[in-house]
Amino acid sequence: MLSEKGKYASATENRRFVWAKIIWPLILEINDVTFTLKQFQNKRQKICEEKNISINIPSRGLASLLQKGILLKEKNIYSIHFKLIPYMRLKATCDYATAIHEVRIK
Repeated sequence: MLSEKGKYASATENRRFVWAKIIWPLILEINDVTFTLKQFQNKRQKICEEKNISINIPSRGLASLLQKGILLKEKNIYSIHFKLIPYMRLKATCDYATAIHEVRIK
């Protein structure tokens, strides 16, 4: 019998998915540290159609990334944490584990 994931496991899974499939590819695609809500929504829609999933999952993941400090928001503009900028400039892979580690280093 399969058990359902707890809310913390689901939140982490949502953050990982949104970071790996939507946010980081979008950042590399536009080659900028900032993106608009509209850019996110367009990328989310494309990925959700490709993966055949509801847009609710990525929406919750975006809010969760904001709470973790990986993303920052000012009005309709989102930006990545300044410690992730070198990864963007190098067009390097930056998975969720790397992002959270970089953001939490003091």
